[in-house]
Amino acid sequence: MSERSVGNVTSSLSASLSVTLVTVPGLYGSEDAHWQSWLERELPGARRVEQRAWDTPNLAIWSDAVRDVIAGIDGPVVIAAHSFGCLATAHALSHAGAFHAQAAQVKGVLFVAPASPAKFRFAGAFSARRLDTLSLVVGSETDPWMPLDEARTLAQRWNSAFVNLGKAGHINTAAGFGPWPLAKHFVETLARRASPEYEEEAQRAYG
Repeated sequence: MSERSVGNVTSSLSASLSVTLVTVPGLYGSEDAHWQSWLERELPGARRVEQRAWDTPNLAIWSDAVRDVIAGIDGPVVIAAHSFGCLATAHALSHAGAFHAQAAQVKGVLFVAPASPAKFRFAGAFSARRLDTLSLVVGSETDPWMPLDEARTLAQRWNSAFVNLGKAGHINTAAGFGPWPLAKHFVETLARRASPEYEEEAQRAYG
């Protein structure tokens, strides 16, 4: 999936297929004004991955929490992750092991402002591996937690599409990202592209 193709499909998440949105916040969680919280209100039935200690990032523990939520959902899932939540999500999916069948339920991942693995080295060893699902990384030129070039490199290693949002800080509440329709569009696009109907439409359109 390329940067260009991400914006070419518009759809409704509920209309495209029965998908559950799962949000994965980063360090300290996402407050009510955060775009993840707004997105949950926009898409009924959304689930949030909760951590026992939001101020203590631990790659193994946090990724286990991602797996636990996905394992409790019947049907396809699209994930919207932020900051360290991106690393926890990628780790959960790329080290699936016995969780492989449940991981296959994940039809798309939106990674927003991923945190730098180097800055979170104390939280556990992270290795960026190719993901077996559609995914999109949204990076920022002024993100204090991740230089843009490193975010782009992560996207390449994950086999994700990449979007440069410009001077957008950490793409959080402090940077002005409360209600964020573009995030909803990205989630709906990932869900739509994962549906059988999309493949049929593509075949009709392009032969």
